[in-house]
Amino acid sequence: MAKERRIPNYRKMYPEASEEVIALLRQGERKLLYHEYDLKVEKFIVDEEKQKVFFIQSKEDSLERLIEADVQFYDEDTNVEEIAIKAVMINKLLEGLKHLTKEEHELITALFYEGMTEREYAEIKGVYHNAIHKRKIRILKKLENFFKK
Repeated sequence: MAKERRIPNYRKMYPEASEEVIALLRQGERKLLYHEYDLKVEKFIVDEEKQKVFFIQSKEDSLERLIEADVQFYDEDTNVEEIAIKAVMINKLLEGLKHLTKEEHELITALFYEGMTEREYAEIKGVYHNAIHKRKIRILKKLENFFKK
């Protein structure tokens, strides 16, 4: 059975109360009804003049329905600004890597993507460790200058 959705007659209930108190009681009751019913119920509104029917969805939704609809929720731990800055920096780095020579790109890939040490890479190339270190520093400065553009 549907719940009675009428605002009580506070004037009849409290004859000695002032108009301000009665108005406040009505306002509080209406707000309570709004939260208990209006937000939770879908409605159809019929405009007889224009002969149209409007559907107003519920303003409240269930977590289960949202999960089924695969709705993504905002993560408070995620800083959108940091993500955007990181994405721009990654794009700029990828653009900078395109400007490296084949040998420079190979060195950066070995050291930073494959996790090789400078000594391991120097052994493979048959050069001194110092030479690889100096090349790495020169390449990083080249990339740094590209970021400053």
